[in-house]
Amino acid sequence: MHIRLIAVGDRQPGWVDDAFRTYSARLPREWKFRLDALGTARRGKNDKSDAAMEAEGEQILARINADEQVVLLDERGKQLSSSELANRLGAWQSDRRDLCFVIGGPDGVSAGVRNRADFSWSLSNLTLPHGLARVLFAEQMYRAWSLQVGHPYHRE
Repeated sequence: MHIRLIAVGDRQPGWVDDAFRTYSARLPREWKFRLDALGTARRGKNDKSDAAMEAEGEQILARINADEQVVLLDERGKQLSSSELANRLGAWQSDRRDLCFVIGGPDGVSAGVRNRADFSWSLSNLTLPHGLARVLFAEQMYRAWSLQVGHPYHRE
């Protein structure tokens, strides 16, 4: 199974890139994990339309393969404990399809992306900056893997 993250926002602060690299480098090689960063669509200063979100949604959907499981990271999704995530990851792995996680743009994701998602996962009730969500995602994926294999990273 291959795992990747599609994330809107191609320019992140250095600390985000460093932390994301640190955790993603720890992920198992067989996942062939990769990040597909997409540019944020232009928004006008007072633009309240959904045009940018729709444009980002089209970019996201164009990158998703038809046979992939899609997990949307969304504040309205289901919150999971680390052990629940490890169990869910095991279920996704037993499905044997590649796994694609999605972090949308500043305004969220289009209805098309939301409808394509097989599962919606909330990292927190808090609204997180996209860079921080990216880092938290990578750390929690490493933690879930460590729980699966009995690695001492996670402590109860």
